[in-house]
Amino acid sequence: MVQRLRGMMYREVTSRLERLGFHFYRQGKGSHELWVRDSDGKAIPVPHYRSKEIRKGTVARIIKEVGVSVKEFTELE
Repeated sequence: MVQRLRGMMYREVTSRLERLGFHFYRQGKGSHELWVRDSDGKAIPVPHYRSKEIRKGTVARIIKEVGVSVKEFTELE
């Protein structure tokens, strides 16, 4: 079965990033945060919307920057 990407809430995205070795680094511009992985220094900007869903296109870009597949990212629950 093909894994379809969907929009996710902030907490869903950040919990998956934590499982991939990322941690909160600092507040970025506006409603964005920077999450960093110490092993390779990779920094990922993540929008922090309180009650609004992060759109699937933005989630796809985060997944691409992290370097994992959609299936791997969504199975990290």
